Amino acid sequence: MNQDELIKKLALLFLPNFGHKRIKSILAHLDSVEDFFSVKKQTLKKIPNIGENLIRSLNRDQALRSAEQYLPYFEKNPDIQIHFYQDENYSYKLKECDDAPILLFSKGKLNINSTKSVAIVGTRNASSYGKMLCHQLIEGFKGRDVQIVSGLAFGIDILAHQLCVMNEIETVAVLGHGLDRIYPFEHKKIAYNMLENGGLLTEFLPGTIPDKENFPMRNRIVAGMCDATIVIESGAKGGSLITAELAFDYNREVFAFPGEVNKTQSMGCNNLIKKNKAHLITSVKDVFEILNWNKNPVSKQKDLPLFSLDESELKIMNFFTTKSELYYDELFLLSSFGHSSLNETLFHLEMKGFLKSLPGKKYKVLN
Repeated sequence: MNQDELIKKLALLFLPNFGHKRIKSILAHLDSVEDFFSVKKQTLKKIPNIGENLIRSLNRDQALRSAEQYLPYFEKNPDIQIHFYQDENYSYKLKECDDAPILLFSKGKLNINSTKSVAIVGTRNASSYGKMLCHQLIEGFKGRDVQIVSGLAFGIDILAHQLCVMNEIETVAVLGHGLDRIYPFEHKKIAYNMLENGGLLTEFLPGTIPDKENFPMRNRIVAGMCDATIVIESGAKGGSLITAELAFDYNREVFAFPGEVNKTQSMGCNNLIKKNKAHLITSVKDVFEILNWNKNPVSKQKDLPLFSLDESELKIMNFFTTKSELYYDELFLLSSFGHSSLNETLFHLEMKGFLKSLPGKKYKVLN
């Protein structure tokens, strides 16, 4: 993409009163983006649903000047890919959604048109039950050529990304800000690791901060670019339910794990199931059967145990039955593990969402 073409595509984002839907409608009546910036306003007025007041407010020169300011950033970051709505490198699944953004920006080795893609979302305050379900689910996708999409947020999102990295599963994080930053900052390392097998995707220009209103917009991309959305745990309200509702509206499959009726983290999933907006699932096998992805039947596999911890991990977790926090030195003495073995076990327990490291070489069990 040459500079002139890039500037014109970016300029489409700087047209007040022209939303994504209206711009796509206009472009459908023109031969190219270049035509939009060269044809007379009288020609644009002839396009259906484009009123005279709207055309009067159109300032193409100002939009082009605004777009030019971003050119140095993209020149300095040639690894960033630009996905324009009319180009082949745009998500064909997302293109089916009428509110899909005109432009997307990505970084990494992600396949934006993966044959099989699933969104995994859930609460930021995941319980041990939810974390174990997430672990079971990701294990079930291993070796199945499925791309996992989420939002890099605290809780289920980041756990899903972490487990994908551990299991060498392609994973994509859709961001609510520009590619010049990572939010939350604590997830910068895992975001960097994802670039080798997946990556980061956003509709927001560099410099865009993670404002609250950006995340519902982010959620429509998560839902739209995937074949299905799986909600692991959710309260009665929250971003994961927004994603599920959007997926339902896009005629995508929605799945939810049931939970205890008196648990806050189960209310959202149980309500989705009760309202027939989500399939009740208990394992990854259900997902493959409903999506008809059984060319390599999951049914030939044994269902993964819910508590998929190895012997050394179980031994460490048993020390937390009477205390919620323990120092590294205590664990070292209790376990009789070598330092290397203990560090490796603690690392895996953190990645699986069972433990959290605290200052002072202390570890806390996560409920």
